[in-house]
Amino acid sequence: MRHLRGAATVFLLLGNLALWGIPISLLGIVKRILPGGPLRHAVSRILVSLADKWVGGNDRIFDLRLDTVWDVEGINELKADGRYLITSNHVSWVDIVALQRVFRHHVAFLRFFLKQELIWFPIIGQACWAVDFPFMKRYSAEYLEKHPEKRGTDLATTRRACAKFRYIPVAILNFLEGTRFTKEKHAEQKSPYRHLLRPRTGGIAFVIASLGDQLDAVIDVTLAYPGGDVNMWDFITNRVPRITIRAKRLEISPEFRTAAITEPGPEREHFKAWLQSVWQAKDAELDSLLARPAVESPARRKNESG
Repeated sequence: MRHLRGAATVFLLLGNLALWGIPISLLGIVKRILPGGPLRHAVSRILVSLADKWVGGNDRIFDLRLDTVWDVEGINELKADGRYLITSNHVSWVDIVALQRVFRHHVAFLRFFLKQELIWFPIIGQACWAVDFPFMKRYSAEYLEKHPEKRGTDLATTRRACAKFRYIPVAILNFLEGTRFTKEKHAEQKSPYRHLLRPRTGGIAFVIASLGDQLDAVIDVTLAYPGGDVNMWDFITNRVPRITIRAKRLEISPEFRTAAITEPGPEREHFKAWLQSVWQAKDAELDSLLARPAVESPARRKNESG
């Protein structure tokens, strides 16, 4: 029965994807043909509106099909017309669905960096391309050692992507660990944190350096699933009883708003130290959040939802 319920939810999500994703993809082609100017900007606004309806449709499906309790704090003071970099730990593919849901209408339409290969993923890839999700081609340290001419490509790509957002409200999501947390990855990295992988400095440094003074703040998100390890199928089949999200505003020091944090030197080392202190605080917070029961008493649940 649970698998049938999950299959029905997937069917509804695919229908919602087709309803909004196909028009977004087609209109995205029209936008690319148009020259820059008011008409193209108008089409961009329509595309973002359609993408927001796509996310809203997913949320309504999940509300209809699932009993998940949403335990969220720290987002009410944000502005829909602000410019934010949202950072988060990365636990599961459910993270993207969860963060799109809780930040919807609290900040501008949430975008995040995608691997360049995902642009070919049917409908979803083209729709994300249409609404200006940044696509990145990342190179390993080994590759860069053999091809030093490719160094700085990430920064140049990020700057081009962020140039589109310098004068419009934007919220860019960056998973600092660069990959989902697993016990195997944790052991392989010899991570000093209990619940986290080591944060990668490059992505967040590139965005901050690219947007500079245009960026209002970094919003640091701590995301936890008190019920244990989860995946998307668990979520769709109603086996994720609780999702906990804590958001905290971090002010950006002026010394971190330049390209110096993307290159070797004292500024980059100061930035790394700051980021590590953020990660240490997040790790301690996860100790508390994960210790809470996944399912609480009806009285407490009613109090939270109210």
